[in-house]
Amino acid sequence: MPLQGNIRDFSTTQLLNLINLARKTGTLTIFEAIRTGEKDAMGNDKMAPGSARASVSFNTGKLIFAAMDSQDGNLVSVLNKAGKLTDEQARIIRERARNTTDKALAMLLINANYVNQGDIVTSIKQHTLDVVYNLLTWGDGPFRFDDGRMPGSDRILVPIDLENVIIEGSRRIKEAEKLVDHLPNLDFALKFPENPREKFKGIHLSVEEWRVVSFVNPKNTIRQIAKANNMSDMEIRRIVYGLEQAGLVEMVKPPGMESAGAARARTRPSRAPQVQRNVVNKLIDKIKSI
Repeated sequence: MPLQGNIRDFSTTQLLNLINLARKTGTLTIFEAIRTGEKDAMGNDKMAPGSARASVSFNTGKLIFAAMDSQDGNLVSVLNKAGKLTDEQARIIRERARNTTDKALAMLLINANYVNQGDIVTSIKQHTLDVVYNLLTWGDGPFRFDDGRMPGSDRILVPIDLENVIIEGSRRIKEAEKLVDHLPNLDFALKFPENPREKFKGIHLSVEEWRVVSFVNPKNTIRQIAKANNMSDMEIRRIVYGLEQAGLVEMVKPPGMESAGAARARTRPSRAPQVQRNVVNKLIDKIKSI
């Protein structure tokens, strides 16, 4: 029987700890939350699982794969996002290798000298970590851990030790709280300040930052920019915050939008309740027995 619950009551960080301690192999899936109209024993709204939002796979306690339903996680997109393929290269490869698996495509790209093996491993590892760090900031949603279920054989799996992921993830949760507090609404737009050329002189931006900058226009919301660049909410928040602090962009409130202060007050993330130690121990025993 799979381990099931809601990350509102048992956070993703705690789940990773359990999987790490029990050295489990399988896949953790987090679903859209659908209200049932009922209450649980704690008086909270009962949530039924809807469509899958994200899945994370493990092999003997090591993180090996992560994907979000809202992001394109194929190899071409991952390499493009990492700056290993240009937008034009990515477009051409997608057209010519539409039905090619990631493993087969990796060999083709290496043989054609587009990338090397190190580029592929590094890019996939970073994509996997970005997905997991984003999941750690989620405060609600049904989950299920299926023992032994693994990604398709066409996927390239890169093993990652969970200990450092958990430590770094905890740090990023605190960072995410500040970012959400600063930018709670991704429907804001961005514009350049006066004399943008002067502002950008001597500035060295990353590939992802340049991509965001290329979409800066009061007509484009931050949410739209994130979607166009295959970025998660946390990734776009972090980049926009950095650009804003450097004075390179300014946020624009669309007409009719409520004040930023009111939005922040309503969208401030709530911390998941702490689970008592005896509950954690019971779950460790349960996950070991799966």
